[in-house]
Amino acid sequence: MGSKLDELGQSASSPTGIWLRELAAAVPALAGLLAASPEEQTARGYMHTLHEICQQPLTWPETSAIAAAHRDVLARAVRGARGEAPAEAIVLTGSGSSMYAATCLALPLQESLQVPVLCISGGQLLTDGWRALPLGKPTLVISFARSGNSPESIAAVDQLLEDHPACRHLVITCNASGKLVTSHAGNPRVSSLTLADRTCDRSLVMTSSFTNMVLAGLSLAFLDRWAQYRGMVAMLASAARRLLLSHTGCLAEVARGNFNSAVFLGSGPNFGAAMESALKLVEISGGRVRTFAETYLGLRHGPLAAVHDDTLVVCFLSSDPLVRAYEQDLIQELNRKQLGFAKAIVGEGIPPELLNEGDLAVECPGLAAAGDDAAPVLHAIAGQLIGLFRSLKEGLHPDSPSVNGAINRVVESFQIHRPSPRDRE
Repeated sequence: MGSKLDELGQSASSPTGIWLRELAAAVPALAGLLAASPEEQTARGYMHTLHEICQQPLTWPETSAIAAAHRDVLARAVRGARGEAPAEAIVLTGSGSSMYAATCLALPLQESLQVPVLCISGGQLLTDGWRALPLGKPTLVISFARSGNSPESIAAVDQLLEDHPACRHLVITCNASGKLVTSHAGNPRVSSLTLADRTCDRSLVMTSSFTNMVLAGLSLAFLDRWAQYRGMVAMLASAARRLLLSHTGCLAEVARGNFNSAVFLGSGPNFGAAMESALKLVEISGGRVRTFAETYLGLRHGPLAAVHDDTLVVCFLSSDPLVRAYEQDLIQELNRKQLGFAKAIVGEGIPPELLNEGDLAVECPGLAAAGDDAAPVLHAIAGQLIGLFRSLKEGLHPDSPSVNGAINRVVESFQIHRPSPRDRE
């Protein structure tokens, strides 16, 4: 495997090379995929996606180190430089998966920083402009972007810089060469945190970029507790290793099941992971599997009608006792009404009575200690694995699953419309 890994930019003796060999030896579902030559992996169209999913436990501590090394930049973005007012409101923005990363972070950051935190997509910032922003408050806008080249992400920052001089900006990205970083270099109102290049996924679908941006953003909740933050990330990385070693095979089996639709359920920060997982599966299956995400309590209000005999139900289980009580009630209702093809429940301490024959329990030791604020990155890996193996079952190329070219790694350029002078009054 040494030469194969060299071609991927990883030596056999590197931590990633050793980790991939460990996975190949321990997980039959991965053995054949990882044993194939780089040429065959490329021809079968899964090389990037597979490696980017598997590398995540190794990239997370690296991201925590990068965030800690930029602690002064992050503190200034939130608290203001000398002579600047601290942020009294924070807007988290992005597009697609990057927006779902923001959704994972709103509650943790609001609780820690004690200011209102809103999630507003780049598209909404373009269409609704100032009406979408908190009014009359010094605002920090945090933009999440894998490549930093998405048209609406760039245009949203450009428009805010021009029209809203009271806004400061922080860009969290995986690409140092992206326009979000390079276009504003030297602008005192724009700071950036760039993650390691290998988190800038080469696959069409976002996997390691998603989880690493979530963890980078979560560092803002630990501005005065960096040792605690890095310890939490190390704990998550260990839990992710166990998940990949212990549950990849059973998640692959679930992914190959006879279902045509899937619903992903999550509460609080985990709802962001549910939305991201629903997007992953519909993207990587080329739209052949219909998906949606919902909160547990929201499912009863109409969307329950879409849970049929061919619907896989993926439940991201909270560790908070109050939240879990509501989630268990909904799962028991699904069981009582005999709804769904099967369930995959991801969490720690999963009650056996929630499982029917054919259901899967993905036990994640350490998830409760990490807490719900950090849990989305582990839940997302479960969703990524379901997507990967479903894509392969469908005979698609996970790295570029859109057969008709409907979607691309970076959204195609489109016309940006500017508000009229009257709209700005």
